[in-house]
Order: sequence, then structure tokens, then C-alpha cells
Amino acid sequence: MNDIKIISLGGSIIAPEKVDIEFLKAFFDLVATYLDRGESRKIILVCGGGSPAREYQRAYKAIVTSGEHDAADRIGIAATRLNAALMKEIFSVYCLNDVVTDPTSVVRFDGKILVAAGWKPGFSTDYDAVILAERFSADQVINLSNLAKIYTDDPKKNPAATPLDTVGWEDFRHIVGEGWEPGKNAPFDPIAAKRAAACGMRVIFANGRDLDNVKHILNGKPFEGTVIGPG
Repeated sequence: MNDIKIISLGGSIIAPEKVDIEFLKAFFDLVATYLDRGESRKIILVCGGGSPAREYQRAYKAIVTSGEHDAADRIGIAATRLNAALMKEIFSVYCLNDVVTDPTSVVRFDGKILVAAGWKPGFSTDYDAVILAERFSADQVINLSNLAKIYTDDPKKNPAATPLDTVGWEDFRHIVGEGWEPGKNAPFDPIAAKRAAACGMRVIFANGRDLDNVKHILNGKPFEGTVIGPG
């Protein structure tokens, strides 16, 4: 039985301004407890870039005003790999393989945790998570960020925006658009959304800082968040 959970872990909760040590300690305890309670349980952890990505991309854009998207993307990818290196070492007792930086290459998964990072310009680590979900026959991705739900619009710009418990892929893609830009602040990368929709995948979107809620998601219990899927 396939018991692999794919988690797209937003950089915004790994390093919102700087590395959140207390959160990562608590996250480790939660994941370790989950893994230790089931022999077949495994997790693929795909790490976003967070504050380091945004800060270095801002610096690049301020200095090279005619810079290209791919260059800013490469800087963001480097930040995801730094976060992934940290997560691999934190979970070293469970993570026996190198950080995955190309989800389409030969990927070995010998332990109970596999850590992945950004791949190449053009999309975020959400896309990597979808590819890995396909490769390991998982039918959903758990997307953990600093937001509890997806809204009908950006609530910072539109006070009439309302939270959603469920949303179909067509409606979701209408909300986030079709294109990708480095540092784009979208609940789920539009390019990843297109691929997930095409293969009928489900995405659970939830606040990664609410660890009790994350525990409910991992254990298949009722949770607070938004489910994106076929509909």
C-alpha cells in the first residue's frame, strides 16, 4: 500500500524573516511521531525559498533593473536549496538520500523522509511537488503555507473576498492566473496547478503553523483548510 505523503512546505514558514527555529523543532517532533507510528509511512518534503529568496531577488532587481526572470528564478532556487539542506540535516535520521533538485531524474528513496528543492526557472517548488507525487503514485499534495485558506480574491486588495473550503481547478486557475513570475505570491503555482488539474490530482491547502491541524491532515481526520481538486 502506498503511504507516501507529499508536502510542499512553504518557505514562508521555514524562514518568514529568518529561520524559525522553534517552529522547526515542533514540526520535527510532529513528523517524527507520525512516521514512527507506521512502518510504511513516508514523507516527501519539498521546500520553498521564503525570506532569503525574496530578499536576494529584490536585491538583484534593484541592481540589475533590466534583469531577466530566469536570473531571479535561479536566485530563488538557490534559496530553496539552502532551506532543503537545513531540512535534510534536521531529519537526517530519517533522510538517507541527497536533496532532490531534479524531480525528473532517477530518484532514490531509501529512508522515511525525502527532501526536495527547486529545479529550474519557470515555476515554483509546487511544480516539483506535483511531479514527485506523480512519480510516487500519490494522488494529492499537502501545501502548507502561512495562510489558512484560499480566498475568492486577494483579501488584502478586496475586502469582499471570501474563504473557500473547496474549489475546482478551473475556478482556482481563474483566481491565480496562468503565468509564473519569480517571487509570485500565489497559493499554488499556476504552472503546477495546470499540471495537477491535468492528472486529476487533489491539493490540500492549509496553514502549516497550525501543527494540530497538520496532524489531522496527515492522519486523515477533519481539518481546516481548502481542498483544490477536480470539479
